Amino acid sequence: MSENILVPVLGESVTEATVARWLKKEGEHVAVDEPVVELETDKVNLEVPSPVSGVIEKINSKDGENVEVGSILGTVSNETKKKEKNENVSEKIPPITEKIIKEAETAKSKEPTKETEKEAQNETSMFENESEEEAPLILTDEVKNGKSTIINKHLSPAVRKIVNEQNIKLEGIKGSGKNGTILKGDLLKLMSKKPEPNQRKVKYGPEERIKMTRLRQTIAKRLKSAQENAAMLTTFNEVDMSEIISFRKNNQDEFQKKFGVKLGFMSFFVKASVKSLKSYPAINAEIENDDIIYKNYFNISFAVGTDKGLVVPVLKNADEMSFSDIESEIKNLSEKANNGNLSIEDLQGGTFTISNGGVYGSMLSTPILNPPQSGVLGMHNIVERPVVVNNEIKIRPIMYLALSYDHRIIDGKEAVSFLKEIKQYLEDPEKLFLEN
Repeated sequence: MSENILVPVLGESVTEATVARWLKKEGEHVAVDEPVVELETDKVNLEVPSPVSGVIEKINSKDGENVEVGSILGTVSNETKKKEKNENVSEKIPPITEKIIKEAETAKSKEPTKETEKEAQNETSMFENESEEEAPLILTDEVKNGKSTIINKHLSPAVRKIVNEQNIKLEGIKGSGKNGTILKGDLLKLMSKKPEPNQRKVKYGPEERIKMTRLRQTIAKRLKSAQENAAMLTTFNEVDMSEIISFRKNNQDEFQKKFGVKLGFMSFFVKASVKSLKSYPAINAEIENDDIIYKNYFNISFAVGTDKGLVVPVLKNADEMSFSDIESEIKNLSEKANNGNLSIEDLQGGTFTISNGGVYGSMLSTPILNPPQSGVLGMHNIVERPVVVNNEIKIRPIMYLALSYDHRIIDGKEAVSFLKEIKQYLEDPEKLFLEN
């Protein structure tokens, strides 16, 4: 006499599970209520016990197979067979089996949700022309309530839940379950996979000792000197770049055709800085011993990142330069910097620095002063952000600005006002064409 091992009721709204692993093999002895198989659902893992003492006679559902509530996982043969005293008396169903069958019938009789029906329809259409043995691993994305849901009959419920919640890419993962079903263990194996060896470590060893270049030594000394000798402070603001973007778009072709160079953002920032420095001369000044030296010329340094390090060439007399002059000289000095052809003269005499970390994707930074200068302006990346315009929320291209300054000679009021004035020029660029 044999007893069936059935898939028990798994919980509310859970109608299927995956056979994670059998704890017993065919022919092995088991005791009543001894766990024989482990099931995996999208919520829990549970062990199914043997309904009677006996021997595992047959395993119907192998590891990796998806099974429904009430289906037969296998059978157990009783250790002692009882002879029927009366052939007309029907066999009584063991209480535990009868309970499982009733619960399964109750669960199956419940009306499925719309989401379950839709998922079943998709799975049926995907595999209706293929046998179970030949069904390939196919991933289908379906948008449900704005969320991408992966539907796949070759994913165990637990894996399906993890994949949907974590948005895991399954390309290249080979399932170890039946017909290639991906089990939770396959994901864990993927997560425990060690990364490729660090080729630099393989080539050079755990540590490398390389003498700093002269350029890097100079950069280090100057930056450290700025921190030690200046009382640095940084103030921030933001600028709506809509007008400049529109201006460049409308005039780019004509500008490039006439002057042979593209109209970039830097020329606007140089012009705005020069005009604002004229309003706040302390930011264009420097300290020498107990004296403050005010500069009545405007040499704007701009940072250029090269393979060998950061260099800061200078636009001499930027207040006397046109937009096309600024763009042409920036291009010329940048090319010299990247080719290693900058002269000492190209790097000397700056009175104020502009650093554009936005080209590398920087959202915000606190730039370090370029001694003996007293101010440095930090540009950052342009990101569309919601802003309030005339009591309405608008999406605008916004850039964060940062001004680091030497608080020994520049008061907070001057620094904030200087940055605010730059913001006003950039948001109304036509003012940059007006003479002071």
